[in-house]
Amino acid sequence: MTHAIVVENLTKRFDSVTAVAGISLAVPQGALFGFLGPNGAGKTTTITMLTGLARPDTGTIRIDGLDCTTRPRAAQDRIGVVPDESNLYPELTGFENLCFCAALYGIDRTERRARARELLDAFGLTGAGDRRFGGYSKGMKRRLTVAAGIIHRPPILFLDEPTSGIDVASARQLRQMIATLRGKGTTVFLTTHHIEEAERLCDRVAFIVAGRVVREDTVDALLEPVRDRHALLVACAGLDAATAAALPRAFPGLEFPLLEPDRMRVEAHTPIPVAPLVRHLDERGVRVLEARRARPTLEDVFIRVTGLEAGALGADKGNGNSGGKGGNA
Repeated sequence: MTHAIVVENLTKRFDSVTAVAGISLAVPQGALFGFLGPNGAGKTTTITMLTGLARPDTGTIRIDGLDCTTRPRAAQDRIGVVPDESNLYPELTGFENLCFCAALYGIDRTERRARARELLDAFGLTGAGDRRFGGYSKGMKRRLTVAAGIIHRPPILFLDEPTSGIDVASARQLRQMIATLRGKGTTVFLTTHHIEEAERLCDRVAFIVAGRVVREDTVDALLEPVRDRHALLVACAGLDAATAAALPRAFPGLEFPLLEPDRMRVEAHTPIPVAPLVRHLDERGVRVLEARRARPTLEDVFIRVTGLEAGALGADKGNGNSGGKGGNA
């Protein structure tokens, strides 16, 4: 198998803080790879090293076969980068921004103008191409930033939280565009705090916690252990700590991996009897507001592997912001 990205024992420290602690990854060529972790886990710091914006303290990086460890920008023309916040110029139009980015890659004037118009059309921005970028909505800004990242047709694309902070319709459009790019053979390295987004889009996923990769595999392989599990989501009122702690003893065949004051998750290898659980809670003054069955998801795997609730996930705004004016690489 040919790999587009190979990382071995990558480490990055900031004073006394170890942001990335010896991670190793191998991303197959043409894959859509998801990089998931809680806020501050080291996702953005990792991307800044992989894209040549920061140099690792130790470890090796190979991008498209090139050793980028000592020459961070060796693969500059082979990658596209879409940072978590736009790095385009608000005073330029969408068309001018794309042409400027293309010029940075040495694309001649005729070709870059044609390429800019092509991408504006593909990303549904033709009508906004002659408007200043600063006046775009958040969703439009994200789409143009992605377009700028692929203006030079890179075989590898890094996307840092591409759908963060935009409306549902724009996020859906972006996911479709990302899937289309992957379908055309582009290798996509995606960081996201949306677990369902990673499950829907990605071929492979890595969980990073406290600067370490704690699990990496295909989405199918990660889901396999929980496919035969039965799950129940219960919303309730009045669940105190003592009652919650006693539930595993009262129902020895059930597991309660997620317990909060207003909700719980119940899991078992066999169908879950809802009525006895509701009756048990009611007798102890806990009012059940809703009980619904849930299919096993990547969120279940994340909770099991990391010991963290899915709510702990968030956009990593840590050291080494991948932004910066100008080109997208």
